[in-house]
Amino acid sequence: MRKWKRVETRNGPRFRSSLAPHEAALLKNLVTAMIGLFDQRQSSSPSDELEEITGIRTGHSQRPGDPTLSRLLPDFYRPDDDNPLAIDDPESLNAALRSLHEPEVIDAKRGAAQRLLDTVPANGGRLELTEDTANAWITAVNDLRLTLGVMLEIGPEGPKRLPADNPMAVHFDVYQWLTVLQEYLVLVLMGRPQ
Repeated sequence: MRKWKRVETRNGPRFRSSLAPHEAALLKNLVTAMIGLFDQRQSSSPSDELEEITGIRTGHSQRPGDPTLSRLLPDFYRPDDDNPLAIDDPESLNAALRSLHEPEVIDAKRGAAQRLLDTVPANGGRLELTEDTANAWITAVNDLRLTLGVMLEIGPEGPKRLPADNPMAVHFDVYQWLTVLQEYLVLVLMGRPQ
């Protein structure tokens, strides 16, 4: 991947770069798999009589059992033990919030991922993004990094380099590549040098 370049046009800024064929194929495969996770989660949500009457979609009330989906769709509320006004039953609050808002969150994440898919050159090559599409790329790439982070067990202190003979070393390299891709795109959106 080449660094991103910001170009001012009559229709607003555009962000240009290029991908090698193997990079484009990798992004497509990863994003397609992630969209599949979102689709599976959404299609497995229980039916709701109120949804049928009002048209207001509802989702699962329970957090995902799958660690990857759990990381992509975290709880909405985390209790703060030092807060005297903390809610007594955070599980109940999270269940209600998840049921109400998870479909919207999934739609937003799926939408960002689809925009990335729609703008990745089929066989690699040059690409040009609008500011909105560049932000969708950042969202989708971040979700990919979270997905790989679960697999690689990356904690708050960040990733640790894996030995070359470790079977997960290739996944770590992909994680690092996605990190650089995201960082360069964020920097160019902010108008900073890469």
